[in-house]
Amino acid sequence: MPATVIEELERAAVGTGGRGPARRDGGDGDDARRRAKPPTPRSAYFTGLVLGLAAIFMFFIALASAFVVRKGLGGDWRSFELPGLLWVNTVVLLASSLVVERARRLLRTQPAARFGAWWSTGSLLGIAFLVGQVAAWRQLAAQGIFLATNPASSFFYVFTAAHGVHVLGGLAALGYVAARGAAHQQSTGNLSADLTAGYWHFLGVLWVGLLLLLTFGR
Repeated sequence: MPATVIEELERAAVGTGGRGPARRDGGDGDDARRRAKPPTPRSAYFTGLVLGLAAIFMFFIALASAFVVRKGLGGDWRSFELPGLLWVNTVVLLASSLVVERARRLLRTQPAARFGAWWSTGSLLGIAFLVGQVAAWRQLAAQGIFLATNPASSFFYVFTAAHGVHVLGGLAALGYVAARGAAHQQSTGNLSADLTAGYWHFLGVLWVGLLLLLTFGR
């Protein structure tokens, strides 16, 4: 969810679409129709989010299917012990999701300063998760386990790298929301905060599913 996409959604949500105020100098019928166009309902944005998440989910389902099929194809599959750090990273990512959700709820009940503190903390935890993932890769590399070592290690690196790319996108969205501040969120009905939080929670659940697959499917 790149920040530029969120910005366009916010502009549409307040009925401007980024075009500025409508002309009021007696323009033609097109101007009148633009002025009369109702704002896009919030449900439309959340429908778009759900469709996007469904596409990401299907991508990882395809990878998981390939993982299962490839494991049963031959004798070159060599399981290895996953770094224990992955479980610590999981706790960090889930904690980040909880903190972001707490910040989102504060938008409706508490002063703006508290929202910023909680939201930034959730973002920092997300960064810590990525740092931990890189550290887990380094642990495996120290054991001589690399992308091309065998099919099992290849799938591990592909799964974690693909998830990490989506986490980077989530961090960009979190940073955008933090930069705009609570006052901006409230002026747009908390739209970008709600969308970003939903995406971030999805990434947490997705990672738990991937870790369970890698742990019990190896």
